[in-house]
Amino acid sequence: MRSRMTARTRLVLTGVAALSAIGLLAGCTGTGAGENGAEKQGTTSEENAQSGDTVTIGFSGPAADHGWLGAINSGAADAAASFDDVELKTAEGTNDPIAQIAAVETFVNDKVDAIVLLPTDGAALTEAAIAAMDAGIPVINVDREFSSPFAARATILGDNYGMGVSAGTYVCEQLDGKSDAVVAEIAGIDSLPLTQDRSQGFADALKDCGLEVNARVAADFTVAGGESAASQLLSANPKIDAIWNHDDDQGIGVLAAVASAGRDEFFMMGGAGSKAAMEAIEADDSVLKATVIYPSTQAADGVALARLIAQSKTLGDIVTPGIPNRIVLDAPVVTKDNVKQYIDLAFE
Repeated sequence: MRSRMTARTRLVLTGVAALSAIGLLAGCTGTGAGENGAEKQGTTSEENAQSGDTVTIGFSGPAADHGWLGAINSGAADAAASFDDVELKTAEGTNDPIAQIAAVETFVNDKVDAIVLLPTDGAALTEAAIAAMDAGIPVINVDREFSSPFAARATILGDNYGMGVSAGTYVCEQLDGKSDAVVAEIAGIDSLPLTQDRSQGFADALKDCGLEVNARVAADFTVAGGESAASQLLSANPKIDAIWNHDDDQGIGVLAAVASAGRDEFFMMGGAGSKAAMEAIEADDSVLKATVIYPSTQAADGVALARLIAQSKTLGDIVTPGIPNRIVLDAPVVTKDNVKQYIDLAFE
């Protein structure tokens, strides 16, 4: 177990970037299924890059009330703009499932060629997605999964559990041989499955090297919430060796609390991969030494994948023909040594 974890650490620290469907999916070879499931000769990278029939893609996501969600929305628009054969119809971002269901129904009525959907609530949007699929419109599910396998043609996900594993493995490497180390965790919203997955991955990785989470608080993915939670954590724990904060936006508040407390005996790593965090890591002038990416490219990848599906193109470089119905993106660790490889993927 330990050897596999160490190998993962080497992998994520050497600059393996998150999947970019704009490049990878547009540059593929192989065989795949055409319309109606019929086998067709695989398209080459040159053929995939060439303009095809114009496709209209509907995109709907939650309100951009977080930097990561803002990057999701802008990424979808930028991806569509990079193809001269894609027309993107974007619904207004919303955190109201009913409003998002209405947006999906509008896309169906407009007879778009594909829908890229980051649901505000995967379960609540499942029936609307199934209706779109039943109407012959492929749905690409982004980030938050539907509750039925019949609701999407393809699903693109970040790896929340993998984030925890990457974070825990990095902490293990930095604290190697320090069996009495005090490890702290500042989570996001505890009721969310994504937070639970991140925490489980972190605990599992720490257990592999004989460590555990000694102190834990939960915040709410906001700056104010991060500052409040961190203040509580620091007050209750006079000595800490390492902190993993799940989210870089709330990390701004965490760093403010650290500065206010005058604490610097520990190192800290963040999560999600904001530009502010990466700039701080590059400057190397605070306790923040690393972050683990949760890719904000997922909707951009979804648009690129929707284009291939709508044009009956294929994904190559795999033995099995066709386009996968599930893609889970990597969760690499960013440090001062490799930050230049990742900073262009950072969200504001």
